[in-house]
Amino acid sequence: MKLDVKNIVKVYPGTRALDDVSMSMESGKVYALIGKNGSGKSTLVKLLAGVIQPTSGEIFIDGKPLVCKTPGDAHKEGIVTVYQEMSLIPGLTVAENIFLNRMPKRGKIIDWPEAYRQSKEFLRTMGVNIDPRRQVQDLSMWQKQIVEITKAMIYSPKILLLDEPTSALAVNEVQNLLEFVRSLKERNIIVVYITHKLQELRQVADEVAVLRDGKFIGQVPMDEIDDKGIVNMMFGEVKIRERPKDIIPQDEVVMKVRKLTRKKAFQNVSFDLKKGEVLGIAGMLGSGRTELLRSIFGADGFSSGTIEIYGKSVTNFSPEKLVSHRVGLTPEERKTEGLILIHSIKDNLCYASIKQNQIAHFLENKRKRDQISAKQVTDLEIRIPGINHPCSSLSGGNQQKVVVGNWLNTKPMIMLYDEPSRGIDVNAKQQIFEIMWNSAREGISSIFVSTELEELLEVCHRLLIMYRGEIIGEVDPARCSIEELYECCMSGEISPAIALQEAA
Repeated sequence: MKLDVKNIVKVYPGTRALDDVSMSMESGKVYALIGKNGSGKSTLVKLLAGVIQPTSGEIFIDGKPLVCKTPGDAHKEGIVTVYQEMSLIPGLTVAENIFLNRMPKRGKIIDWPEAYRQSKEFLRTMGVNIDPRRQVQDLSMWQKQIVEITKAMIYSPKILLLDEPTSALAVNEVQNLLEFVRSLKERNIIVVYITHKLQELRQVADEVAVLRDGKFIGQVPMDEIDDKGIVNMMFGEVKIRERPKDIIPQDEVVMKVRKLTRKKAFQNVSFDLKKGEVLGIAGMLGSGRTELLRSIFGADGFSSGTIEIYGKSVTNFSPEKLVSHRVGLTPEERKTEGLILIHSIKDNLCYASIKQNQIAHFLENKRKRDQISAKQVTDLEIRIPGINHPCSSLSGGNQQKVVVGNWLNTKPMIMLYDEPSRGIDVNAKQQIFEIMWNSAREGISSIFVSTELEELLEVCHRLLIMYRGEIIGEVDPARCSIEELYECCMSGEISPAIALQEAA
């Protein structure tokens, strides 16, 4: 099979999302589609998936024009998409999600034993052992991603579009998924693999295709280009910043966590956070990092332990209470927990500080609201079509900046960042890191959780290692290689050569 995209143009009001894009792909190969946020990757995927229609240009399969006016039309043509933001229904079981709208039946009755049997078999081919009777809302992030891909595979696709499939996965799960993607070549499938993780490309892709600002830059076999060449195609020359030397934490302890425990999530967690410090928490998925941040912020409860903020013990935990203590949280899932996508950019920048912007109990100071939203757009360099446009109109990187700006408007002294760089490009990541560093210069402390362990080494002053729900020690990023950090997180053992003093 051959897929040809010829002279595709997609125009939105005020922007040309795709500008005369042409490329060809053949079955039995994995094609990495890369580019910075706003480059047109997602737009091209939506065109192939039948979600949107091109302004001009054509798509061909084996020389025949492809016209997909709906995702259903694309499915009939064998084109299936797995989006970065998952489409699973939390309240349904794994089996129900996998076979949504096509449950096995005996006559008119759903054949539940067969649905569970087939689901288990599909999941087994993915290399996982997930109970098909479990509700999706009870699964971890990486398990949800595997279920999402399994759901796509039951359509026996000829063309599979994977949009950031490893963004929620830790190292060991990533390798399982990459191995599975490589196996798809034997099924004579065209795989289009979108990722921002350059280290994955050589493990999975045969060719790399690059978009920049809506234009097709080139398509090159992976064995003919190095990482620097790929980055140059994406951005031109990019300077990867290191943590500035002038950002030095102060001695003052702004947060003390002692013996914090939440059953089945984490236990006996103790540490100090200093003023102006960027403190990283490293660990594999399932180690309890996200659960810890949510409990500290009051979004979820905890069983025992204490937290002091600026010397004052915090009780009756809730997000509202922590905001009053000048603590903010950017959540792991920005589109469902950090933003209201159909609401305006301005609104999303002001929700966390809505009480601070009130004149009276129910009256909002609209002038102040306009000022603080405009200030964050300028300060964080958020690229927007207009302040009153819906947040859904922004790229992932700019959406993440809106999440951060929303909390910076509360004037926090402590920020909790949970996977702030997930699914955004290299430049946008660096801008998020700059925000943390600039905040540190102003005395704002940050706790930073990331699946990308390389980022923690680059950004943080100090790293806590979390293993199976416990803080097992501290690591000095300046003395630790990425290989050593991975080994710590996977084995639960810290080499004395990279260890700091034991966690408090």
